[in-house]
Amino acid sequence: MGPRRVIGMTILALVFLAGCAGNPPRADFPRHPKDDERSFTPAQSEVIKTARSLLGRPYRFGGTTPEGFDCSGFVGYVYRRAARLALPRETHELVHSGKPVSVAEIAPADLVYFKIEHQKPLHVGIYIGDGKFIHAPSARGHVNIQNLGEEYWRDRYLGARRLL
Repeated sequence: MGPRRVIGMTILALVFLAGCAGNPPRADFPRHPKDDERSFTPAQSEVIKTARSLLGRPYRFGGTTPEGFDCSGFVGYVYRRAARLALPRETHELVHSGKPVSVAEIAPADLVYFKIEHQKPLHVGIYIGDGKFIHAPSARGHVNIQNLGEEYWRDRYLGARRLL
């Protein structure tokens, strides 16, 4: 085996191994002391209670009512009902509402944003504490709770914003 072939095989092996390493986590979502429901403000409690009352409701593109929600329709409905806040309808506008918060500062009722795919670049949910959020996922889905630490969500996490 000649030197060129050895170098070529070595480079190929390194490229292969680098691909196996995967992407490092983009964010860490530890449990915070403020995730204890006893420490929620009344406004946070009302937002989370309202969001949880909608678990199982179906996804509907453009939906803004319990008959069917898309992600921003769900968030808008919850905040209108629970906090009497009127929010922008579209996620790309909603992402500018409130103030940005770091992962270390994230608190119940904060909005969490994700980059999902090319045709639907942003997704939004409501952080409910203990590293979890509630949202209306895409077609064939229903309002449910997910863990921010799951690889799928962790790798797509863009940030959080506080409205309350």
